Amino acid sequence: MNETITIAIWVTLAFAAAGFVKGVVGMGLPTVAIGLLSIVMPPVAAATILLIPSLITNVWQLLAGPEFAVLAKRFAGMLLAVCAGTFMGIGVLTGPSSSTATMALGAVLVVYGVFGLFGRAFSVPVRVEWWLSPVVGLITGAIAGATGLFVVPLVPYLNSLGLAKDSLIQALGLSFTASTVALAAALAFKDQYQAPMIWNSLLAVLPALAGMYIGQLARDRMHPLVFRRWFFIGLVVLGAYMLLRAFMHMSRQGA
Repeated sequence: MNETITIAIWVTLAFAAAGFVKGVVGMGLPTVAIGLLSIVMPPVAAATILLIPSLITNVWQLLAGPEFAVLAKRFAGMLLAVCAGTFMGIGVLTGPSSSTATMALGAVLVVYGVFGLFGRAFSVPVRVEWWLSPVVGLITGAIAGATGLFVVPLVPYLNSLGLAKDSLIQALGLSFTASTVALAAALAFKDQYQAPMIWNSLLAVLPALAGMYIGQLARDRMHPLVFRRWFFIGLVVLGAYMLLRAFMHMSRQGA
């Protein structure tokens, strides 16, 4: 089978699977998509294809809540720091060695998966938000620039603030939207976000939305906590595989 067709099929299946996960548990589309795509392509290529489906699904999530202005004001410092951090870390993702970016991505997937499985809930008092939010944003942005993923430590941090369910979902949508825009700008700055990638990214929207729709239908027939557990186990396995593959590739190059 032609390699282009094979990759197109893999992209379709990856986004359908990622959309399904997001439909069931309300998150995970970028994480699953970039992890699966990076099996068959460099992480920087996976990140560029991810941008438009991620932006569309996150804007949808952002607009679903009632407190956009309040949350935007509350987390403005964090969002600006995410943008700054993304430009700081983008050199890893766009650097000459794809193995370095793959290893970084694998490590983040393992850490995120382990935290999801074994991490305990914690609470951050409101009085420290003014300085902690920008720190979390800067770290998240740096990791996003290096790997294309913008979930760590952002997601655990937002979960620790005691937000109401609808506000949390909207805050996640707001943060992911800002992170996606920042990543697109950083990739464009490095001349890595060009017309062919935009087309591939547009083609990935349909399977992502279809997967989300099917996941939402399946949500009532599944146990969300059990599904989340297997989701995080899958991230650990996928991340460990990427770490091993990158390590073996770097070992062969050094031999």
